[in-house]
Amino acid sequence: MYLKYDFVIIRTVNNSDSYKKIVNSLKRRKKGSTVADICAATALPLSTVRELLPKAADEYRGRLQVTQSGEILYHFPDGFKSRYRGFGVWLKRTAQMSAAFLRLSLSFLFKVWIMVMLIGYFVLFLALALASVFISIASKSSSSGRRGGSFFGFNIIDLLIRIWFYSEMTKPRYGNRNVTRNKKYSRPMYKAVFSFVFGEEDPNKDWQERQSRAIIAYIQANRGVISLAEYMAFSGESSIEAEQTLLAFCSKYAGSPEVTEEGTIVYRFDELLLRADKINLKELSPPIKRLKKFSDNLKKTNGWFIAINAVNLFFGSYFLYQSFAAGPLLTEIQYKTASSLYSHTHYYLQMITSDPSGIIRTVLGLTPFLFSLLFWLIPAVRYFMEKKENEKIKLVNFKRFSFGKIWTSPLKIDAEKFLSAQNGECMPENIKEARDRVIKDIGAISVPEIEQNEEGKMIYSFNELENEKHILEKYRTEIDSGQSQLGKTVFDSGE
Repeated sequence: MYLKYDFVIIRTVNNSDSYKKIVNSLKRRKKGSTVADICAATALPLSTVRELLPKAADEYRGRLQVTQSGEILYHFPDGFKSRYRGFGVWLKRTAQMSAAFLRLSLSFLFKVWIMVMLIGYFVLFLALALASVFISIASKSSSSGRRGGSFFGFNIIDLLIRIWFYSEMTKPRYGNRNVTRNKKYSRPMYKAVFSFVFGEEDPNKDWQERQSRAIIAYIQANRGVISLAEYMAFSGESSIEAEQTLLAFCSKYAGSPEVTEEGTIVYRFDELLLRADKINLKELSPPIKRLKKFSDNLKKTNGWFIAINAVNLFFGSYFLYQSFAAGPLLTEIQYKTASSLYSHTHYYLQMITSDPSGIIRTVLGLTPFLFSLLFWLIPAVRYFMEKKENEKIKLVNFKRFSFGKIWTSPLKIDAEKFLSAQNGECMPENIKEARDRVIKDIGAISVPEIEQNEEGKMIYSFNELENEKHILEKYRTEIDSGQSQLGKTVFDSGE
C-alpha cells in the first residue's frame, strides 16, 4: 500500500517536470513543433509527450496545423502567456473572489435593507395616516361648520379605505383555489420580494456540467472520437473558440488530437470508453441553455409589491414636499389650521426633537422617496439586461441547433427553410442575422458552394463537411471496438 502511494507521488512530480521540459522546448521553437520534435528535444517518452502537449496548447492558447505529411503541428501565435498561472492571473482571480465575496455581503445587507424599508415604511405610513384620521375626527367632531362636516366625511371614507386596504394585505390566503397551487407560489414573503427585485437563480448555473456530460456521452457512443464540427454543435462557438475549448477538454479528459489518412483532425478520448454501462446514443443531441425569467412570482404578487412601493413613494413625496412648502409649525394654532397629516406628525415630533422639519424631510421624505425609486429602478434595469442576455442565449442555442442540422445534412441547404428553429429558446429576434452568422461560422471550416434556385434563394452545400462525415465514419469503424471492453472481472477486493 505504501509502495503504491509513493509511486503515485513520484509519478506526479515526474509529470510536472516533464511538463516544464515540454513548455521550455515549445518556447524555443517559433515555427511550431510536432510530437517528434518535442520527443527529440526532451528525450521524454512518446506517450508522455502525447499526454501533455494538449495541456500546453490549452494553457498557452496553441493552434493546431496539419502538415502535408499528415502530422499535427502545435503552433503558439500568441506567445506563452499562461491562462492559469502567473501574478496577473493570481491578481485577477483574487480580485474576482474578493468581488464575489463583496457582492454577496452587500447583496445580503441590501436585501435586509429592502425588507425593512419596503414593509417598515409601509406600516409606518399606514399607522401615521390612520392615527391622523382618528386625531382629525376627534378634533373636528365638535365643529358644526360646513367645512368641518365635509372634512369629517372625507376622513370617514379615508378611514374605511385604509382599513379595507390593510385587511386585504394581511388576511390569510387559504381556501380551495389556493390549495392546489404550485408550491413555488406559497414562498415566504421575503423570497417573493427578492424575486421581484433581483430575479431568480441563474437557470444555467449547471450549464458547464450539462454540456460536458452531453459531449462525453456523444464521444463514448462514437468510439471515443469527436470532430471540430461536431464539437461546435455542442458549444455553439466559432471554429477558433471551439478549437481552444476542445483542447482544454482534451487536457481535462486525457484526449489527444490525431490526423486521419485523409488529413482531417480528430480528437480521441480512448480512456473515456472504459465504462461498465453502454451508451446507445450516437446522434448529435446538444443541450439547450434555459432562458432567464424575470420572476417566478404570480403577477398578482408582484402587483402588490408595486402597490406597496407606490404607497411609500406617495407618502415620501408628500412629506418631502410639505417639509419645504409648509414651513415650521411651532404653535398649536398653526398645527390645527395646517395640512392634517404633516401638521400632526410635525406637532408630535417637536415634543421630542428640536428639528421636526429636518427629521420629516430626511426620515419620512427623502429616504423613502429615493428607496421607492430604487425599488422600481433595479427590476426595470434587470428586465432590459435579462432581455439582452436572453437574446444571446437564443443566438447560441440557435447556432448549436443549426450546426447540428448542417452536420447531419450538409448539402443543398436552403437557409431560410432549413435553419428555422421551432423552440422559442432557439429563436433569436433577428433570425436572418443569426442565419448569416451560422453560415459564416461553419464556413470557416468548410467553404460552401453557393447556387441560386428558381425562387432566387441562395442554396449552400458544404461538400467538405460531407467528405469529413465519410472520413469520420471510416475512421471510427477502423477503431478496435475491443478497446472499450472491460472484460471479465479478474480480481475482487471483497473476496
